[in-house]
Amino acid sequence: MTPLSQRLSETILADGPIPVSLYMLMCLHDPAHGYYATRPGIGQDFATAPETSQTFGEMIGLWVAHQWREMGSPERFQLVELGPGQGTMMSDMLRASRTVPGFLDAANIALIEASPALRQAQLERLMGHAVTHYVRLEDVPADPAIIVANEFLDCLPVRQFVKVGTQWRERRVGLSGEAFTFGLGDAPSGYDDDVVQATIEPNVTEDQIEIAPGLETLTAALFERFRTAPGCALFIDYGPANTAPGDTLRAYSAGRQVSPLERPGECDLTADVDFRRLKRLAERAGMRVFGPVSQGAFLLNLGIGERARMLAEANTSKAQAIETAVGKLVNPDEMGDRFKAICLASSDFTSPPGFEQRQTQTHPK
Repeated sequence: MTPLSQRLSETILADGPIPVSLYMLMCLHDPAHGYYATRPGIGQDFATAPETSQTFGEMIGLWVAHQWREMGSPERFQLVELGPGQGTMMSDMLRASRTVPGFLDAANIALIEASPALRQAQLERLMGHAVTHYVRLEDVPADPAIIVANEFLDCLPVRQFVKVGTQWRERRVGLSGEAFTFGLGDAPSGYDDDVVQATIEPNVTEDQIEIAPGLETLTAALFERFRTAPGCALFIDYGPANTAPGDTLRAYSAGRQVSPLERPGECDLTADVDFRRLKRLAERAGMRVFGPVSQGAFLLNLGIGERARMLAEANTSKAQAIETAVGKLVNPDEMGDRFKAICLASSDFTSPPGFEQRQTQTHPK
């Protein structure tokens, strides 16, 4: 039994089964025994796009530099990354964007990170750059801002609802002896039937859905920021573009998918992102929304194919490895279609690069 298992068991015995969202929150973010606080496993339990190929972060860095110019090249702006992992993407972004005159001088690097272990890794990776850590986006100074996040939304805790007959019931985590188990509560708390039904695409019958309450908090925070200063936010993550996720909660350990109820606090938990709901929330708040588009199309439109060729020509001994890594990012049967890119922006932004309707670049064969 893990240390967190004991705490969860005591909570359930005292108060009854807990919502999936609370279980996920404690497993990932408990300050003493949560996964991100004690054993973040990027490159071990799971691999992200920035760790797969340096070209990913480079494309994002050039995208950010373009957006800065679109904002009028302000002398001071906040370059914000949500959930920066080990700092790999930000490091690649900064290296690629240093060729843009004035960009690095204007950028104040703000990292939203609660994990002490990851904060230290980020400082080591970004040595030589002035970095400020924050726990919340709301704490970042209210300057013009460009916000980026890769595989951040999938870590937001989700509530799961199952329709039994005509009533929605909330899935909860309880105990069967000493083992954790899923069950259903009598009725959803905090979400009535109308709210649950509103997350479902019209005329589509679904009997189970996931709702990430954090999407509402996030879009509200972005709207407040963009209401007073120009800005945009780029999110890249996995999930369906036009439907609500059903039961997608899963766990990973040492690169292997395991039960979400296995070894709480020692496995990474994740769930698909509801891009349709994120888009709807942002538009209702008054922001402009671009996408979602597939990650493959987004990166190819930014020119990742040409960048891969340049790298391969400069490193002939690694050419095959470079092509394989970039292929993993853009190929539809790997990360290319599963992952999506979406941009939320203040009203003064026009369509940013990467969100064209068709691919303008091809991946080298």
